[in-house]
Order: sequence, then structure tokens, then C-alpha cells
Amino acid sequence: MLKNYFIIALRRLRRDKTHSFVNISSMAIGLAIVLLIAFWIFDECTYDRFNPHYDHVARIMQFETVNGTIGETTSLPFPLINELRTTYRSSFKHVVASWWNRHHTLADDSKKLPFDGRFMDPEGLDLLGFHLLRGQTTALQDPTSVVISAAVAKAFFGDTDPIGKTLHIDDKLTVAVTGVYADMPGNSLFKGVQFIAPLDLFLRSEAWTNDVRDSWGWDFCEIYVELADHADVAALSGRLRNSTLIHMRDNPLAASYHSQVFMQPMSRWHLYNEFKNGVQTGGAIQWVWLFGTIGFFVLLLACINFMNLSTARSEKRAREVGVRKAIGSKRFQLILQFYSESMVVAFLAFLLALVLAALALPWFNNIAGKSIAIVWTSPWLWGAGLTFSLLTGLLAGSYPALYLSSFRAVSVLKGSFKAGRWALAPRRALVVLQFSVSTLLVIGTIVVFRQIQYAKDLPANYDREHLLALPVTVPGFGQKKEPLRSELLQTGMVAEAATSSSPTTQIWEGYSGFTWPGKDPSKQADFGTVSVSYEYGSTIGWQIIRGRDYSRAFATDSAGLIVNAAAVSYMGLKDPIGTPVKWGDQTFHIIGVVKNLIIGSPYEEARPVAYLLNYDFNHNWYFVKLKPGVAVSDALPPVRKAFQQILPTAAFDYRLVDEQYNELFAAEQRVGTLAAFFAGFALLISALGIFGMASFTAEQRIREIGVRRVLGATVFGIWRLLTREFTLLVGLSVLIAGPLGWFALHRWLQNYTLHTNIAWWIFVVTGAGTLAITLLTVSWTAIRAATTNPVKALRSE
Repeated sequence: MLKNYFIIALRRLRRDKTHSFVNISSMAIGLAIVLLIAFWIFDECTYDRFNPHYDHVARIMQFETVNGTIGETTSLPFPLINELRTTYRSSFKHVVASWWNRHHTLADDSKKLPFDGRFMDPEGLDLLGFHLLRGQTTALQDPTSVVISAAVAKAFFGDTDPIGKTLHIDDKLTVAVTGVYADMPGNSLFKGVQFIAPLDLFLRSEAWTNDVRDSWGWDFCEIYVELADHADVAALSGRLRNSTLIHMRDNPLAASYHSQVFMQPMSRWHLYNEFKNGVQTGGAIQWVWLFGTIGFFVLLLACINFMNLSTARSEKRAREVGVRKAIGSKRFQLILQFYSESMVVAFLAFLLALVLAALALPWFNNIAGKSIAIVWTSPWLWGAGLTFSLLTGLLAGSYPALYLSSFRAVSVLKGSFKAGRWALAPRRALVVLQFSVSTLLVIGTIVVFRQIQYAKDLPANYDREHLLALPVTVPGFGQKKEPLRSELLQTGMVAEAATSSSPTTQIWEGYSGFTWPGKDPSKQADFGTVSVSYEYGSTIGWQIIRGRDYSRAFATDSAGLIVNAAAVSYMGLKDPIGTPVKWGDQTFHIIGVVKNLIIGSPYEEARPVAYLLNYDFNHNWYFVKLKPGVAVSDALPPVRKAFQQILPTAAFDYRLVDEQYNELFAAEQRVGTLAAFFAGFALLISALGIFGMASFTAEQRIREIGVRRVLGATVFGIWRLLTREFTLLVGLSVLIAGPLGWFALHRWLQNYTLHTNIAWWIFVVTGAGTLAITLLTVSWTAIRAATTNPVKALRSE
């Protein structure tokens, strides 16, 4: 019996090719999108799950009140490590300290390459899930050891055994390779870590760390813990809350210092990593819910097409149902028949969806920043896919099966069966639902891109074009930066060069303790603090709005201070030039004010920033401004040559500042592009449904059209007759989607301090576009029906 059902289903698909094409293609597109979304969601939800200690690992964080705003940080005071290991030793199996600094140079006797790495306690290898391919978990016990990734091992040693080989870190630390770990997967917080060296090695090599090891007022390390089996994260966080604050009682900053320590489990590092004023507000989980919802609605649109076309053809199948019932078929058997047809469509669509998903996956990975691969031999893929097809078939076929099987045999065979107006209502409702969802997605996509463009259009207030940024970490760079500048200027390609302690898109140092005349004693003034060289301003092209830039002509500029407009506003200064600002034991005088540079999130208000001249910070960034009209490709060889001549032990690792700036928008850009992709295909699926419905309507009314044509109806009149209903339905969809879209997107935009507005024209353009797509889709069928020779339709009458 089941075999017979499926044979009939296949015959019906072959007999009605248009109906079959619309059904299978729309469902395949819907399933392909759902597969891509499912792969993406799985990748997001399995972040760091490869770690065998996943359920027991957490990181220590703290909330700090900075300039009246509560912010979160993973940087913690070093003495907290010892307190966790002693006072709370029964609550933790391991406490691991780590120090992260990007842009290191690894070198052997023949090559030097740029890599990111970490310095951490030896237990960190096992605690954080680094899988050793060579060596033991005790590989970092030796203070002069290093553990490298498989990629680094391949880059330096090829296929030879790297164990025992010597490497140099930043031309100041000589280490021996004691282990090789597998490259971390893309869905890991530690995917960029290419080497790990002992934390003790770093602490002994950097003199400045002697000042912070016993300081509770200096946050500089990260702390990861493995909880004891009986430990409760929430309860333990409550006990740790004031761990830092109680040690700051005798500190001069205690009156304005507020800190709360808490623990964040590994399961929340990625999905719940965003906070606002001390409250967890989301993270990647909001995109998981968003795309999961989109996937559900896209699949629903495909199922609606199946339901609509199946019920629309009910009158054609009414006699079949009547005959089957007359010869003894039970309703249950008819339901199985119709379900089998939907199952066949769903299974064929699933196979086609796999092909479409495989073809789209490289593009999808590129847009989403993923490295997802389809494992064709995975039983989970086929099991989940077939289960998904089964559920989709049941969902798509439920209404037709229950509706068509309910026809009364006597009424049908007497010819008195008519679908009636009540049968049109569900189809019309489904069409409205289809286009409401599609229109909502399109409106959302436009607003997302407007928000991105809004942030991009904000003035960066410095010149990013033809500006190179080179991270430099080798020792002695301070004495070589001026010779390097001279060498670069002699190339004829470079307009200016300067150094800084931070990149233009980030602030690596932030300090409190600034005071000035009239400062409120209760305020904790925390400024982003950047040390720069004389020509920094002219190199990046910042804009002075008051006072002047640093100049070699003024010997007193070593005690000068340049601040941004946000700092002046925060300080409440009407005439900032000449204002003395005390920091620690030093007194500076403001000599200039610059416009706010976009640093960090472009969607948030600018942070107060102080720029000091050649202060005692490591100048890890060298900026090179090319002359106007000089192509980067032409400038790189002479710039590289000058760089390697002055700094032979440093890796030449340049970045285009314009590209670094664009990375600030990367997350929203990916979301917008993916949303546009999904919205486009949602519209395509809806258009296919309209096409199928219009084709059936034209076929059903072919005799009516023939009579109208014989009686003198024009092509335009017939076109208007066939498109009017669909136009009204889609127009209603636009009216429904508009208010819903405004409400949802208005709430979403509140997540950003700086955001665009929701303009009225978005709804007009979206509505007009949706109606245009509907008219184009229906018009092809309507015009073809209107121009058909009426004799063909009426010759059998």
C-alpha cells in the first residue's frame, strides 16, 4: 500500500511540472537556508565545547565604575591570584594566570615571523583544552620552554620534529620547544593563540612587572579557574564580589574606586559576552535567536507554498477523493496518501537543498567569518536531515491532507461540490503571512545597513588613507625609531612617520588618578592614555580644535598634554589651554585639544583620552604615512627595506589602517549581509508561491478569460482582473509588516548609544518593491493567459 502511495505521488509530480517545480524548488531553497543557519547556530553554540573541562571552567572578571559608567573587564590585579589559591583553595582545582599581548615576533636562525601568543601558568594547557600532539601536559614547567601550534611548527620546522629546537620571542627571550598543540578550532576564544610560554618567563623579563605584582590598583592579568566539583558559580561569585575592593581601602583612589569581582562560566564566554552598566545584556546569543527565527520563518514560507498550491488544486482532486471514498477508501488512508506526497516532495527538496547548501557554503563561510564544513559521512547529518524532512513533510502536508480528505463522496460525485469562498480564506491568510514575513525581513535588512552606514559616516577625525601601521615588539626600538623615521623619509615614498603605544582603533592603556583645578573629589577620572611621538598628529592627520600640536620647537612639550574633546567635556573646562593636570607625581599642562577619534565601538560615545609625549610606555606601533598619489604596492618594497635595515630582528608585519578601521563594523556588516541574503531568498520563495498560485488561477479561469476576450475585453483588463487580488493581499501584508517592523527595530536600535533613525521612506520603498515584485511575478502569467487564443479555451464548449 505504501509503495502504491509513493508511486502515485511520483506520477503526480511528473504530470504537473509547474506545480512540482514551484513546490520542490521553493522548499529546497527554504531547506538550504535552514541548513546553513543550522550549521551556523551549531558552530556558535559549540564554542569551546571541545574542552574536556568545559562545564567546570570559568574566568574571573570584574565590574569597574569608570567616569560614572559601569564597565566590565577581564584584566585583574595580580595579587588576586594568590588570594584565590589560598583563601578559596577548596573551591578551585586550578587557578591559572595569563598575560595576553598580540603581535609578537618568533624567530629561529633562518626566519622571523609574526604570531600572536600568550604567557600563562603551566596548568593552563590542560585547563583551557589545548590538545598536545607532541610533548606532555607538563611542557611549560621549564621556565625557558615554549609550546607552539601545529601551524607554527610547520612554518619553522616543516615535517621535522620540533621538540628541543630553539626559538626567539621578540628578540629578547630564548626558549626551547617542549610541545606542539593542535591548531585551535575556529569556534574557540583561543583560536588566535599560536604559542604559549611560561608566565614566569615574562615576569622575569619585564622590569615593570615588579611594580604590579603586589599592587591591587593595577589590573594587568587574566585569571582562569577550574571549579571544584561541589562549587557553585553564583554563590562563589557572591563571596568573591569585594575581593579587590577591600584591599583598596588605604589607596588614595579608594574614595572614587568601585569594583565587583565575579565569575563567568565558559558556557557564557561567547554567547553572553556583552554587558551594559553592570548588567548582562546579550552577546552572540541575540544573533543565534535572530537567525534561528529567520530560519523558522523561511521554512514556514516554503511550507505555505506547498499548502497553498495543494489546497488551491482541491477542486481538481475532489473527484479523485470522491472515487476513492466510493470504492471503500477510509479517510485515514487518504490522509496517508496526501502525506506520502508531501514526504516525497520534502525528501527530494532535502536532496536538492544539500546540493545548494554545499555550493553556497564557501561564500557563506566567507561572509560569516566561519570555517564550517559539511561532513558527508556524519550519521548526525543524515539522521537530522531525514528527521527534518519528515517533520517538514508533516508540517507542509498537514493542512492539505486533513482538508482534502474531508470531502464528502456524494457531493463530489454529484458535481455539487464547490470549494466556496470559505476555502479561499486560509489561502489568502497564508499569502498575507508569507509576504508579511518577507517584507519584515527586508525592512530589517535596510535598517541594519543604515545603522552600519550611519556609523561609517561618522567622522573618524583622522586620515586613514595610505596610512600603514606596523606592530613592533623587539627591544631597543625606542632608540631606533628616529633613525627609522629618517630612513623612511629618504625613500621618497613616505610623507611622515611616528610611533604610539596603541593602535588608532584601540586604547591599550587606561589610567585613573588625574586631577585638575575644580575637579569633583568624588569623581574617578579614568582616561584612555596614549603615549605618542612628536609627529604622531601630522602622521595620522588628527584635527586640532584648540591650542596646538606637539612640536620639537618647544622644549616644554615634554610636560605638555593633548586631550580629546570628550575629555574637555568630562573635565568641565571652558578654556582648557594651559590648565594644569596632575597625574601621580607629575604635572602636565594642556597645550591642545583634538576632535574625538573613533576608537573602539563606533556606536558608543567617545571616551576621554589623554595623549602624552614620549611617556614611559612601550611604543609598540609605528605609523607610516605615504605621500599622496603613492600606491601601497609601490611603497612597500622600499619601506620594508628601510624597516629591515634598521630593525633586522623584527618581523615586517604591516596593516592598512583603513582596513583596521573597517573591522570595527565587521560584526554588524556580517549580520547585515546574511540578513540581506536570507531576506532575498524569503522574497524569492514568496514570489515562487505567488507564481504558482497565479498560474493555477489563470488555468482555472481560462474559459472565463476566453469568454471575456470574445466579448471584447482588452489585455490590460484581463491583466488587472488577475493581478488585483494578489496586489490587495500583498498590500495588506505591507500594512501589517510596517508597524511590527518599526516596533522591533526601534527596540533593537536602543542597544546602541549612537544610532540611526527609522525613516518613513524605508516602509514606502519596501512596500513599493514588494508590490513591484508581485506584479512582475503575476504579470507574466496574466499576460500569457490574456494573449492566448480564446478559440483554444472555448472549442470544447
